[in-house]
Amino acid sequence: MQTFRASITIMLRKAILDVQGKTVEHSLHSIGFENLTDVHIGKHVMLHVQADSRDAALAQVNDACKKLIANPVMEDYEIELTEVEAAGAGA
Repeated sequence: MQTFRASITIMLRKAILDVQGKTVEHSLHSIGFENLTDVHIGKHVMLHVQADSRDAALAQVNDACKKLIANPVMEDYEIELTEVEAAGAGA
């Protein structure tokens, strides 16, 4: 069984008003950062998953995102998987 690190980025869907992002954008403009625009605030989740393959790991993480980690009605998410090397491998 392999271990993978999943990095999940969760953002509000484009059609949903990002009130927190707009607030930060207005604050940035008020302190002189007028060139910073289109601010969006999201979440970042990292976890480890054990699976027989990369596809199986991705399926597990995707299922967890749909059922609990993200709100599929309001949020989109992206998953990045990297294999975690076993401790002492290659020694």
